[in-house]
Amino acid sequence: MTDDRAPLLFGDIRDTSQYVVTDTNVRYNGPIFDLQTQQITFPDGSTASRDVVSHGGAVAVVALDDQQRITLISQYRPAVAQFLWELPAGLLDKPGEDPVAAAARELAEEVSLQASTWHTLVDTVSAPGFCDERVRVYFATGLSAVGDSSFIRQAEEADLIVRPMPLDECVAAVYSGAIVNCITIAGILAVERYLRVGGKLRPADTPWPT
Repeated sequence: MTDDRAPLLFGDIRDTSQYVVTDTNVRYNGPIFDLQTQQITFPDGSTASRDVVSHGGAVAVVALDDQQRITLISQYRPAVAQFLWELPAGLLDKPGEDPVAAAARELAEEVSLQASTWHTLVDTVSAPGFCDERVRVYFATGLSAVGDSSFIRQAEEADLIVRPMPLDECVAAVYSGAIVNCITIAGILAVERYLRVGGKLRPADTPWPT
């Protein structure tokens, strides 16, 4: 239902104080996420039970070189039993970790690159129907290779394929369905739009979204 009496602007923040979590039951506590069942009271007084996956957050990087290529990886994802083309990405390892430092770490570990210039590109909530995970996608330029690293790729990361792919081919792969990772889609389309029409990117040290 729409309400035209009070048009909302994108910067507006609607009041959430009447959406009250009255009880939380932690059903699973793991190294990457927790699973909770929350009892919620809504503004009209009705109540409902909702399962929520609680996640510490992650970062991803659109690394664009001087030839207008984005570095992508092909990685096996057990949850969907497929190899997916994705941006270099990774978890925030601990509460309060500097997300820019985490992004630089993942860029070095996964694709052996470092960047001289960083901006915040987009913030995403990847699965808001059941998960609180937030992923910040950074735009990194001024790329150069890093030296030998002590990082050892294991499990799914042991057979990563790393490819610098032309930006226009990345965009085409989004529309053809060859790229389906939602964070990667957001990053590719956002940087293509930025390079084509311009705009103002946020600083890399923009506070983490809450």
